[in-house]
Amino acid sequence: MGNIKTDKILDAKGLACPMPIVKTKKAMKDLEAGQVIEVLATDKGSKADMKAWAESTGHHYLGTVEESDVLKHYVRKSSADEAIEKKYSIKASNEELMQKLSSGEKIVVLDVREEAEYAFNHIPNAVSVPLGDLDSRLKEIDQDADIYVVCRTGTRSDLASQKLAAYGFKKVTNVVPGMSEWTGESEKKLH
Repeated sequence: MGNIKTDKILDAKGLACPMPIVKTKKAMKDLEAGQVIEVLATDKGSKADMKAWAESTGHHYLGTVEESDVLKHYVRKSSADEAIEKKYSIKASNEELMQKLSSGEKIVVLDVREEAEYAFNHIPNAVSVPLGDLDSRLKEIDQDADIYVVCRTGTRSDLASQKLAAYGFKKVTNVVPGMSEWTGESEKKLH
């Protein structure tokens, strides 16, 4: 493993609580909103600490991978974009997407979150194209497909839906609220 794409790696190995969190706080200041940090720690309590800290600060704790005696924590810096007004008019609820998936209809689920978010939890067969890469990877997406766009809260997928529509994609639906409240089937892809 170790190919989860992150924007910064912070080495907090050998440090006791609360130092991994203190260092993570500092490192977060240099990250841009939406970027993902990977924190390497050996303190076993750091997993619970990291999760609690992220929740209290509004950052998004993605998950932890244990590799021999090192814990790799993944956290995404929260951004103001989570509160942006959603403008794209064609929407579906999580339940509607679940029904589509179980009906066997041919649809494309396009996941526009960061790769690390996708790695820890995504809808089976969803296509991962982070919002920032969408312009350069349009050719990978079938223009005639029935596309359901997901992100964590429906905000990035709203922007992606607007982009796709502007590029001439005809059947684009924004899924709200998306993965933050997804209760259907999901899988990890950490290798």
